[in-house]
Amino acid sequence: MATYIIGDLQGCFDELERLLNHIDYRPGQDQLWFVGDVINRGPKSLECLRFVKHACENDHAQMVLGNHDFHLLAAYAGLEKYLSKSDTIMPILESDDVDELVNWLRMQPLLVSHEVYDAVMVHAGIPPQWSIDQAKAYAKEAEYHLQNDDWQTFLREHLFGNQADRWCESLQGWQRIRYIVNAFVRMRYCDAEGKLDFQQKSSPEKYLKKMRKHQAVTAADLKISDTMQPWFLWNTRKNRDTQIFFGHWSTLGAIDGYGIHATDTGCLWGGQLTAYELESKKRHCIDCPQQRKPKVKKPKPKNM
Repeated sequence: MATYIIGDLQGCFDELERLLNHIDYRPGQDQLWFVGDVINRGPKSLECLRFVKHACENDHAQMVLGNHDFHLLAAYAGLEKYLSKSDTIMPILESDDVDELVNWLRMQPLLVSHEVYDAVMVHAGIPPQWSIDQAKAYAKEAEYHLQNDDWQTFLREHLFGNQADRWCESLQGWQRIRYIVNAFVRMRYCDAEGKLDFQQKSSPEKYLKKMRKHQAVTAADLKISDTMQPWFLWNTRKNRDTQIFFGHWSTLGAIDGYGIHATDTGCLWGGQLTAYELESKKRHCIDCPQQRKPKVKKPKPKNM
């Protein structure tokens, strides 16, 4: 039995099928872990969602929610203002089984842990000031609101926004829940206390230069400033002893170090789709045709 952690699909279903063939995936024996963002921007979001749902329901897979998965839930709940021209979720919203798909999707977790290995999966990351046990508890707090009967009101009225952007245990109410969700599904850079920076999305330039030259990368290379760093680089991080698998950050590329494994290798953008085999610690990758071109950088609205 093998466990494969698969990077962001974002609607690239044909590439998923090729990757599963490449790893000789055995349903019923192997487990698939999907790091979230299984839909949106790629050409076959509906097919991806149906596949992942079927695999999870048959105990062949697990997934965590990503920011694009939240966008689908928000659109279903009536928040159409967050839809953009690059979204490819309308086939889902117009499908005969949309209610079934959405109600299944909202029941998916923000964090998954392995039964045997000391490993967890999230979409974006875990703030440095949280232990793994704390992260599990905080995930449950947020999941409660998404999984109860009033979940659409939670999405429409309370979830979207950037505040609070700094964690403290005494944080209460919707700001507490909003921070928890934002940390799990949007975080890239933060300070040592977990203050989130939503503006910086690119990979640190020193890292990119070394990656192009196929040189070794150190923690110093990945540092962007004295106050803001990639969340996994803080040496005070309380979750360093557990292997953390995440996606979300396609410009970061493949990294296996510092107790983390970055799995979003940019399939949507013409990069690769990755399956990390947990047992053998081996990456399996296939090349992908470009489905979307990066946008010219413009000011971003304050939403997920």
